[in-house]
Amino acid sequence: MMLLALETATNVCSVAFCDENGTIYEQRTDKRGTHSEQLFLFIEQLQEEHGFQVEDLDAVLVSEGPGSYTGLRISASAVKGLLFQTGVPLVGINTLASFAMGVNQRYSEANHIHSIIDARRVHVYHQKFVFDDDQLTTDDEVEVIPIKAFEKMLRKGDIIIGTGLGRIDQQVLDKTETFGIESITAKSLISLYQAGFSDFYQEEDPEMFEPKYYTSNQVS
Repeated sequence: MMLLALETATNVCSVAFCDENGTIYEQRTDKRGTHSEQLFLFIEQLQEEHGFQVEDLDAVLVSEGPGSYTGLRISASAVKGLLFQTGVPLVGINTLASFAMGVNQRYSEANHIHSIIDARRVHVYHQKFVFDDDQLTTDDEVEVIPIKAFEKMLRKGDIIIGTGLGRIDQQVLDKTETFGIESITAKSLISLYQAGFSDFYQEEDPEMFEPKYYTSNQVS
């Protein structure tokens, strides 16, 4: 199955391609403010290196939020252009679930995983996940919560992945395992989709697709 995945919900701009043999290739940067410059460049580089056209793909996967309004908007515009009149399916994937999927692949003892994205002010976007019998599950909705409230819910041995780690009290971090911005990648979107964790993704109409934005009054 040939897949293209776009991750732009944070400062990371990552594009990953999975070829017919299941090998995944990536172009990635975490330099702030480069999404509009780099996203199409990365797509073109992968196309040139691996000889595929958009029409050859079985699906395009996009990180749908929460996250940066600007980053999410750029990828939404990109997929609308890429998939215009192609018939290639578009799949929107929960950004925080993809973070958790990435942890599971790096850390075999992953269980209670807190995916977070810096929401500015004194808040983070948050969702907690559990891996049980190789299944990714959650009882939580995506929330915007104060950092202090997030710190109080952490327990020894919990795992945190995402952005904004530098804003969390060091004594709290010391009792957890942490994965920062270096662990955010479009490859995790592909892994989640291939694993069939369908609670965290859905097919979207490319022309109508809108990311899951959070408005300013949800970060008050």
